[in-house]
Amino acid sequence: MDPRKRIILAIWFVLFFLAAGTTGYAVIDGYSLIDAFYMTVITISTVGYGEIQQLSSTGRIFTIFLILSGVGSIAFAAGAFTEILIERATNPHSRIKAMQNNINKLENHVIICGYGRVGAAAAEHFKSTGTDFVVIEKSEEHENRLNELGILFLLGDGTREETLLKAGIKKASGLLAVLNSDPDNLFAVLSARELNPVLNIIARIENHSSEKRMLRAGADSVISPFAAAGKRVAESFVGKPAVAGDAGTDATKKAQPKWQDIADESSFVGKTVQEYAGSVGVTIIGLRRAGTDLLLPGENETIMPGDHLLVLMSKPGTHPSGNTQAKKKIVLVDDNPVITRLYTRLFQKAGYRVKAASTGADGFELIRAEKPNAAVVDYHLPDMTGLDVCRKLRAEAGCDAIRLFLFTADDQLETRTLAAEAGVDKVVLKSPESGEIVAKVSQYLQ
Repeated sequence: MDPRKRIILAIWFVLFFLAAGTTGYAVIDGYSLIDAFYMTVITISTVGYGEIQQLSSTGRIFTIFLILSGVGSIAFAAGAFTEILIERATNPHSRIKAMQNNINKLENHVIICGYGRVGAAAAEHFKSTGTDFVVIEKSEEHENRLNELGILFLLGDGTREETLLKAGIKKASGLLAVLNSDPDNLFAVLSARELNPVLNIIARIENHSSEKRMLRAGADSVISPFAAAGKRVAESFVGKPAVAGDAGTDATKKAQPKWQDIADESSFVGKTVQEYAGSVGVTIIGLRRAGTDLLLPGENETIMPGDHLLVLMSKPGTHPSGNTQAKKKIVLVDDNPVITRLYTRLFQKAGYRVKAASTGADGFELIRAEKPNAAVVDYHLPDMTGLDVCRKLRAEAGCDAIRLFLFTADDQLETRTLAAEAGVDKVVLKSPESGEIVAKVSQYLQ
């Protein structure tokens, strides 16, 4: 019999004997209802406080049968409860369900596909910094280890959509594809990018030839642990400081990473990594504190006196002293939140400061107040068209120097004519290639 049905049956038995005992004592020996109920409870529970009042011979015979039947019903109920508790503790399906419930509660977490050496190191770092994350591991050999560490994980294939959906990819902020082979990581990147266009994806590669394919598949950046380790060994041999976080990719080689010391009296003490990066105009890829290196510190990591920040220069000539060329500003006006998040991230990666609005009226006010270098305006907005926004801006004093881009899927000559009349500098067509608009805007602003 199903344990739950046994519990229900046991409860009915206990209730029946409580009612029968109370009725029996009240009828046989004239007990009041409260005394009869009390007598029944102490009898079937075998407490044995003694009789409230003298029992008749019939009452004593009734008590004997009540003890035998009542104790049996309680023992039956206890056995049913114990059985279901043991089943829940040992049933793997119950643990899996509890694990999935905890994963479903996560937001803005990181998904680690693969729990090999790189994945385990990333998991250890995230755990030490309090970052929410989920591990997807195909091999059951790591299950006991993950359970011991208290890590949320899924046993499954990180390249499959259903597994990524169970890991909460729709609500995740990032994904590390660190599986054992480049093809597996490539499939993981493809699946992840399709399910979440704004996800920050970092992929591991073993062969340098896989880098371009991985980036085309949708990875934001790639890492090569072997190349990075070899470079650090070589740099140590020649006496050059190793660069923490160097993945050995072409993109990293083009940048100029430098260490910046934080003095005790620095105005950046107490500020977050994100505030420092925004103020100085660099990307922080490493933090060294008390001899310990932290790779890619979180945006909310607080800067402390004596810290050493590894900053990545986006252009030759920029310097962490604060004398940087101001980033160009872009205002993005689009009512689709997915598109807004995607292009905000892409423009930021290209080195721009981005602000966004979701309606034409809000976009107009934002552009007028910010005076950005460029504004990218969607044609179809909920309150007015992008052409109306551009017309109003061209009629506004002080907005003549702003480059206006109309973002549309309409390639008709009439649309381009109307755009030119409204003062649009460039019509940019929507395309499946998400980076195309960023490239065109950047080219036009040079």
